[in-house]
Amino acid sequence: MSNLTQLKCVRVQANDPPLTEGEIAALKPEIPDWSLVDRAGMPNLERQFKFKDFAQALAFTNRVGELAEAEDHHPALLTEWGSVTVSLWTHRIKGLHRNDFIVATKTDDLYRNFV
Repeated sequence: MSNLTQLKCVRVQANDPPLTEGEIAALKPEIPDWSLVDRAGMPNLERQFKFKDFAQALAFTNRVGELAEAEDHHPALLTEWGSVTVSLWTHRIKGLHRNDFIVATKTDDLYRNFV
């Protein structure tokens, strides 16, 4: 279990800097199953979670939604038959923040306890 799962997301201010490449590289080992992807010039964390059917994928989506509300940090969620893709980035700073890594680790924990 990652130390990040013990942390809570903080409110991000518009003047907060996004994580540097070095900070991202230091945090990335905490979420080895997540990919760094570029979306419209912004780095995103992304992971696809697999399920046996749509109902299970939808139930997981709802659990991730509850997590997002509790953390006040909301990912993009794509729910399809047998999979859920979760994408994280911080809109306000147009980049990655430690909050994205916190929600990613907590989402991984949800998945481990879900399947």
